[in-house]
Amino acid sequence: MLLEKIISISGKPGLYKLVSQLKNGFIIEEVTTKKKVSIGNSSQVSLLDNIAMFTFDKEVPLFEVFENIAKNYDYKETINHKSSEAELAEFMVASLPNYDTERVYNSDIKKLAQWYNILHKAGYITPESFVKAEAETTEGEAAVEKEAPKKAAPKADKPATPKVKASTGAKAATKSDSASPFTRIPTSATTRLPLLSFRIRVWHPNTRIDVS
Repeated sequence: MLLEKIISISGKPGLYKLVSQLKNGFIIEEVTTKKKVSIGNSSQVSLLDNIAMFTFDKEVPLFEVFENIAKNYDYKETINHKSSEAELAEFMVASLPNYDTERVYNSDIKKLAQWYNILHKAGYITPESFVKAEAETTEGEAAVEKEAPKKAAPKADKPATPKVKASTGAKAATKSDSASPFTRIPTSATTRLPLLSFRIRVWHPNTRIDVS
């Protein structure tokens, strides 16, 4: 999917793409102007891939709603986010018929239309944009399963080596040397984007994100 690295930054208009990771932040690219800037770890970043919208029975990923809009408008630009409330409500019903009218506000619908049109202008709204990478992975795994297992070569007998009990200090040193240099930091948290009824898993500022 081409949209997986698209982010929204609190306090900054527009949408951005994660380009690379720095020691104290990230290099990002504005999706329409392609201008690259750096942001620090203190920036409040939300991955669009982790946002969902409320319906009466479940939460629908934002990119699924984008795909619905794209199909309704033949992958062209949609309604202006400054349209009337009645026009935006009609647009929302067409995009997500079962959306929760009590928890999805007019400001949310405006943001949805605005983000979609930004992505369309940047060339991200195409049929290929919504194809998930898992399909390729599944095909690769099926091909591997068809290969016949190879027999391992017989191992030569090794002379018995006398076992020596390591001291407590030696064991501690060995364990420390083999430990991973990176610390896993939990990143899944749930909050609400200000003025939006989207569900967001907030990115932790010290978390390493794969931007390759």
